[in-house]
Amino acid sequence: MTKKISFQGELGAYSHLACKNVFADYEVVPCRNFAAALACVSDGKTDLAMIPVENSAAGRVADIHKLVGNSDLKIFAEHFEKVRHQLIAKPGIDIASLKSVRSHVMGLGQCTKAIEALNLQPIVMADTAGSAKYLSESGEDHDSAIASELAAEIYNLNIVQANIEDDKKNTTRFLVMSKNLQQEKDENLDYLTSCIIETKSIPSALYKALGGFATNGVNMIKLESFIVESDFNKAQFYVEFEGHLGDPVVAGAVEEVKHYTNMLTILGEYPKHDYRSKS
Repeated sequence: MTKKISFQGELGAYSHLACKNVFADYEVVPCRNFAAALACVSDGKTDLAMIPVENSAAGRVADIHKLVGNSDLKIFAEHFEKVRHQLIAKPGIDIASLKSVRSHVMGLGQCTKAIEALNLQPIVMADTAGSAKYLSESGEDHDSAIASELAAEIYNLNIVQANIEDDKKNTTRFLVMSKNLQQEKDENLDYLTSCIIETKSIPSALYKALGGFATNGVNMIKLESFIVESDFNKAQFYVEFEGHLGDPVVAGAVEEVKHYTNMLTILGEYPKHDYRSKS
């Protein structure tokens, strides 16, 4: 039986490209939004979901920690995908005849040098792959799009200028989400643990909670807050730290954190991606 993986966006999206590069033998299932991609896994329609959480140029994906934290899924793995933006046009169209370029607002913002050099009018679209699809089905000859190489291939478009991103280190980090699949601990690998905490409403609660990592010698690498229940006085924190719950120091740190929190949800324990040692 063919395994399936869901993602947000049209075929040819960078999330689709990440699915293809990591899980080449999986059938891809495009979804209208992140919640739908996660729901596919929860409902058993797909085995995994490929969810972007942050980009080296654009920062954190809005609301993603809240969505992941509210689901019944766990993090299976992380993946880093280099973003290579392609300027694409209809077959037979010369780059000199282009007047406009369509893409997601982030895609346009990450290719300002090429857009200005070619004097193109930017047009904001819902997503990069959707821009390529629109160009293929409805675009004018003077239209172009910024999207992935995969999108150009899927929608039978030509790349008229390759790799036009301003920042050549542009990279998106993805979390691979699962419901029942978890990786067994391998003593030869380094691990990360992700969790969401909500601190007690007492002075210095966050300071004391995070002190558990310091006293146990656990390296915390990410701390991000987000508002819950539309209440500016109520925040939760997304925390990532090195190690696995099977490590005594990690287990000790988590126990200390619990003393100062109303809620602590472990989202997953997963191997560090090789990209971390190369970047």
